[in-house]
Amino acid sequence: MSEGPAATAGRNRSADRFDAVVIGAGAAGLHCAAVAGQRGLRVLLLDHAEKFAEKVRISGGGRCNFTNRDAGPANFLSANPDFCRSALARYTPADFIALVKSHGIGFHEKHKGQLFCDESSEQIIQMLVSECNAGKVVRRQPCAVQAVRATGDGFELDTDGGVVRSRQLVIATGGLSIPKIGASDFGYRLAKQFGHKLVETRPALVPLTFDAASWAPFVPLAGVSLEVAIETGQGKQRGRFVEDLLFTHRGLSGPAVLQISSFWRPGDALRIDLGAGADLLERLREAKAVSRRQLGNELATWLPQRLASAWLETHGLPAERPMPELRDRDLERLAQALSRWTITPNGTEGYRKAEVTLGGIDTRELDSRTMASKRQPGLFFIGEVVDVTGWLGGYNFQWAWASAVACANGLSAA
Repeated sequence: MSEGPAATAGRNRSADRFDAVVIGAGAAGLHCAAVAGQRGLRVLLLDHAEKFAEKVRISGGGRCNFTNRDAGPANFLSANPDFCRSALARYTPADFIALVKSHGIGFHEKHKGQLFCDESSEQIIQMLVSECNAGKVVRRQPCAVQAVRATGDGFELDTDGGVVRSRQLVIATGGLSIPKIGASDFGYRLAKQFGHKLVETRPALVPLTFDAASWAPFVPLAGVSLEVAIETGQGKQRGRFVEDLLFTHRGLSGPAVLQISSFWRPGDALRIDLGAGADLLERLREAKAVSRRQLGNELATWLPQRLASAWLETHGLPAERPMPELRDRDLERLAQALSRWTITPNGTEGYRKAEVTLGGIDTRELDSRTMASKRQPGLFFIGEVVDVTGWLGGYNFQWAWASAVACANGLSAA
């Protein structure tokens, strides 16, 4: 079991008393512990895994999409959508960017406000650890928690390292996504123990799958990618994005599908515009008037070649026919099919491929200013474990940072 620099050998009874214990050494837990420690609180950070911050480590292909410049309440889903406003307003992307700059970490904007490290996600992890060290945070991992009890003056925890006592307890254990790196339902079980309600959880930012028989014509397109407009749902539950879509052997993935998966419900259809908003009928009419190319070649100037060929074959249109010989009604049928492709997934790739967990601890039972439980004094929940889920592109990390700071500043000193 490894420990931070504030730990001492031969711990005694008094050494195992803390102002706050943070369970979960991911993005939110590390940041919360660091800020609280630097406020002068005696903080213990626990994690059951041997390696901590694994989601940070694998994020962004190993370069960590650590925030989004444009993150705001509109980029988050929750049964209580206004809850995230307070924390996000008080700790903004600019605040975290300033911290990153103070550690000399180079970064760049890749796409739509998404910020990535120039080098490695390890830089963000080391930054968070350095901040914890500056706050004299005691770190213990791997160190699982077997039981938590409320006492007259706080909490008592049975851990692999012995009994720990604390006036305040912060749960930052994340969601169910990517179990191979240590995801568990610990936070949800503890919330229920103290009387909290849960909003139903499900995989989010996850590839979607289709019935094998109906998907068979598209299996040869695995690896094909293109920008599309994609939507699902109705009214307030409607989601719409313009992003890249990726065909796979089992279904659809890529940023467009990961985004829309947070809005998709079983039985709902996806509505996909393969022209990404372009007027395809007008393009086809113009091509008919000026081009002598075959339909398949013309369509391949707008779509990937494999997709254009498969689409025409599936829809019974002659790829080899010259554009001037095509009937207007055939062009209209083709344009409509391309811009209004409607398909219904049969499921998702599940938590093993999901980047985050949608749902979680009902935020109507938390204080939006401090993340404190309204049911149990001294208990706090932050990060992915609560029912706040961001879009793809750095938003979920920004929620981790913002909720962590709101909590850290809400913890009381001795």
